[in-house]
Parts: sequence; structure tokens; C-alpha cells
Amino acid sequence: MRWIFGFLLVLTINNCLSQSAPQSRPNIILFIADDVSWDDLGCYGNPDVQTPVIDALARDGLLFTNAYLTTSSCSPSRCSMVAGRYPHNTGAPELHMPLPADQITFPALLQAADYHTIQAGKFHMGAAVKPAFDDCREVLDGGPGGEGQWVSTLQQRPRDKPFFAWFASLDAHRSWQVSDEERLHDAASLTVPEIFVDDTTTRQDLAMYYDEISRFDRSIGEVVEELRAQSILQNTCLLIIADNGRPFPRCKTRMYDSGIKTPMVVSWPAKMKFGARCDALVSTVDFASTILDIAGLESSEYFQGKSFESLLKDPGQDFRKYAFAEHNWHDYEAHERMVVSGQYLLVRNSRPQFALGGPADSKRSPAHSRLLAAFENESLTTNQKDIFQIPRPTVELFDLREDPHQFENLADDPGHKYTLRNLQAALDLWIEGTLDDVPENLTPDYFNRRTGLPLDGSGRPTVRGQMPGAKLGAERAVGKPGF
Repeated sequence: MRWIFGFLLVLTINNCLSQSAPQSRPNIILFIADDVSWDDLGCYGNPDVQTPVIDALARDGLLFTNAYLTTSSCSPSRCSMVAGRYPHNTGAPELHMPLPADQITFPALLQAADYHTIQAGKFHMGAAVKPAFDDCREVLDGGPGGEGQWVSTLQQRPRDKPFFAWFASLDAHRSWQVSDEERLHDAASLTVPEIFVDDTTTRQDLAMYYDEISRFDRSIGEVVEELRAQSILQNTCLLIIADNGRPFPRCKTRMYDSGIKTPMVVSWPAKMKFGARCDALVSTVDFASTILDIAGLESSEYFQGKSFESLLKDPGQDFRKYAFAEHNWHDYEAHERMVVSGQYLLVRNSRPQFALGGPADSKRSPAHSRLLAAFENESLTTNQKDIFQIPRPTVELFDLREDPHQFENLADDPGHKYTLRNLQAALDLWIEGTLDDVPENLTPDYFNRRTGLPLDGSGRPTVRGQMPGAKLGAERAVGKPGF
């Protein structure tokens, strides 16, 4: 099978080379925040966080209200984006797994078509992806947020080529690294989400999280000013997203909107001046095809998403009927699958015997410590108890319009049996089409489920279990299932 995919890679690169266009092709920058939920930006209605740069770009560009990740887990999410494939189809479905060398990446195709490709900031995709970037700096000298070399890479680029930049931040990943000068948010004045205990400890935790989001915002502003100084802002397409939800309980790694939905703002002054919102359903698996489309290049049949470039011209049209996501090992044994369509979201859990308390860094957080103390004192609300629930439902169905935070499970409601049946069928077809499965020997826990402390050594798996879809050849799956 490997020779087939080698042939596909050569064929795709040749197609890109044959389409190389003059310098009038647009520049493209993808900004990726680390651990930021979809509604933690001002332009999404958050009244507390200070994000003036992103808010301004949204006012003149396009704000997506229904953008979903393929997983709420750092490295699998990034590998999925760069390879244009679902996590279990990339060969890197679990946290800290490198993308295999035989996977096709969209930066490599841009590079083959004479784009200058840049990466600066957080990487977390493995050594095999690095050759796809002409200038690959990772986090070196990037400061606490990892953004310190974004501007210099633009200043040092060759001026006779269009460029693509993968600017990924460490903001807002724990542990917080915020100087006194960067502390912009007053903990006492914040609105605390109802899933957390509202006290001084949690408020301070949220304030520092917001401070890191503001640093990400400010760093984007520095890039915008550099583009303006070089007189190339008009012909540069900026895309702003996050890799997964906030590093707080019931958010990161979860299949609810607080974990799996992403903020997404697109600004392209030469093409977009309408300051609109787009309610169409999109997935980050679509990014590879979309960015190639923006560059005027053909996508690869190996990519499982499709281009939403047409939404940048007409945001009112339909795009996807379904978006899918998955939760595999991220510190703890897990196997969940999610499908969202219209106003409904369905989650299927193959490990209901485990609580979904979030990843280890969240469990070590001040916000989680306050929840745990209140749980032991039996003073939590029903919604706050969710992270401690054992056993969990094997199937959950939520009405996103009536229940935007996914508190009320409608899976057993007779009035929603047809919706349940339809979403179950759609998820089954996607599982079949992507060669997914549920291995018996999944990677086990490497952290204590109560404290978030490593059970042995660093907490990184020395021996992993069987990967989902591995015995079916999911890493070689071709096709665009689930539209």
C-alpha cells in the first residue's frame, strides 16, 4: 500500500508545480491559539476578555459561528489540520504522537508550488513535518507565548515569492506565564461560567488565562502592522483558530462545544470587506483543502476535508451537513466519537466506566481544586458534578439551540428518537468510511485520575495500546466521508 501513497504524493506535487502562478498569488497566515475555547474572544460575545485586534479583524472580515475541531487535544488536532485527515487516519491520533513521514501535508504542497513556507511558535507535530517549512523555528526565542519570532520571519523572508506562515502560539496553555505588565484582567469583575465554583481562586485562574489570550491577540496585531509596513496586508489571508478548548474542567478534551468548537476568524482585505458572520458548519479537517484553494492550487484526493473557500465570497450558503470529532488518549484512556448537524450534537462513549474530568493539566488547576473540594463537601450543582460522573452515558444527544452548554441529555427522550437515529446512522457511516474501530487494548492512564499527577515518570506513554482503526488500515483510508 505504501507505494500507492508515494505515487499519490508525487502526483499531487506535480499538479501543484504545474499550477504555479506569479507573485500575485495571496500570502496566507494561519494563527493557532493553544487551549482557547470558541467563546473566549470579545467578538464571540465574551464581555471580559480583551482581544481588540481579533475583534477588529472580525468586524472587517468573516466570523464563523459553527467551526468544529476534529479532536480537542493538542498534537492530534494540529496533525489533523496539517494532514487534512481525521486523527485516527493520520497515524498520530493520540497526544504526543508524531505525524508519520508518509503522510502528505498541505505546507509541503505549497512549498512544491514555490510558496515560501514558514513555521514559528509551538510545533508539536513531529520531525517528519519540519521539511515542509523553509523556515522552521519552533519555540526558540519565542518568549513565554511562543510568538517572539513571528515578525522576524516575515522580515527575513524572500520577497520574490508568496508565503504561507504557520504561526502557532503557546498561549493560553498552562502553566500561566504572565508578567505584571501583561496582567490586564481584574479577577473580581469577571463573569464565571456556571460549570466552575465562583470564588477568588477560580477568578484568578480565569484572569490569568484571559491575560494569555490577550498576549496572543497583541502578537497578531504586531504581525498585522508588519504586513502593513511591507504593503502586503491587502493580499494576505489571515485565518485565526484554536487547537482545542480552554484548559479548564469540562472543556479541553471534551466533545462538548466548550472543548470541540473553535473560534474562527478570517480576514482578507483584498477579497473580503463585508464584516459578516458565517453560520455554515465547517471542520478543521477542511483547512488543508481550503488553504490550497486560496493559493490557487488543486487539493489532494488524500485529504478528507473539502474547501470552504467559496464561503469567503458568499458566507450565506450551506457547506457541511455533518462535522465529526474524536477523543482518544490524552493522559487517560478514552474513546469517544462525536457528530454535529444543525442544532443537534451527539456523543458516543466507548469507555463509560471512566469519569471525564479533563486532562492532567486541568486536574492540577486551581479551578479544578475548588470543584474537587466542593464535590467532597457535596456542595456542587448538578451541572458542576458532570466531571465526576461515573458511569457516564454511552450516548448523549443535545439540542444546541435550547441547551447551548450541553447539560440536558435527550438520548432517551421519545420526542427526539428520529434525530437520535439519524445522527447515529451518520456517525456509523463515518466510522465505516474512515475505517475506525474500538480496540480492546487502548493506551491506559498515565496520570492519576484524581490529582493529575504522573503515575510513573514523565506521564508520556512508554508503551501505547492499539491505535483506533489500525487493524483496518485507517492510516491509508482515502475518501471524503460524512458530507
